[in-house]
Amino acid sequence: MQLKPLRALSVAALLLAGCSPEADLLEPAQPIGAFKLGYSVVHAEDARLIPPSRGATAQEWQDALDAALTRRFSRLNGDQLYHIAVKVDGYSLAIPGVPVVLSPKSVLSIGVTVWDDATQSKLNPEPRRFTVFERLSGETLIGSGLTQSRETQMANLSANAARLIEGWMRENPAWFAAREMAPETMLDAPEAVSETVLDAPATAPATAPPGVAGAPGVSPDITEVITPAQ
Repeated sequence: MQLKPLRALSVAALLLAGCSPEADLLEPAQPIGAFKLGYSVVHAEDARLIPPSRGATAQEWQDALDAALTRRFSRLNGDQLYHIAVKVDGYSLAIPGVPVVLSPKSVLSIGVTVWDDATQSKLNPEPRRFTVFERLSGETLIGSGLTQSRETQMANLSANAARLIEGWMRENPAWFAAREMAPETMLDAPEAVSETVLDAPATAPATAPPGVAGAPGVSPDITEVITPAQ
């Protein structure tokens, strides 16, 4: 009788083993209006580590998020250029815990701004805030601190963040409506884009949730949260 909970946990882990925040990238890309990626710019210099957490440098976050954004948005071949600027407010990369009893989850807090290259203006006046949790999988079920390296945790959070950003952009199709003539221009430097996310206050969670099921207002079956627009 005592083995049943462990057996059930093992079955659940096997069923979830194939989950991935990038599984949809294997499917044909659906356009987002006239969107074509120009720059993806990530600023992580002011990112706050939320203990308990493994450490990561600003450059590591920039590399992980830029790679995830490029993989996701370079698939879209519209004829108008747009840029995505991301500021990392805070993060927690799960450390090893006691399986089932204490299985910390990783979390990433970001602010996102989208630029229209033709008008050289922001499409959203204030950065859109996202709090990104790990997706439920066979590895995160017992705590990614036990089953994944720091680099894998960062890659998974970044991939999930890029997927959530795409979902938000698809909720705003008017931003990417085709124009009669799309100017063949691009902002002089990606640094101009990054400035859009530096003037807003960070909203990193005060503490990292020990497990998604224990986070206020989060269902045990939900492993990602989008914070309401401000």
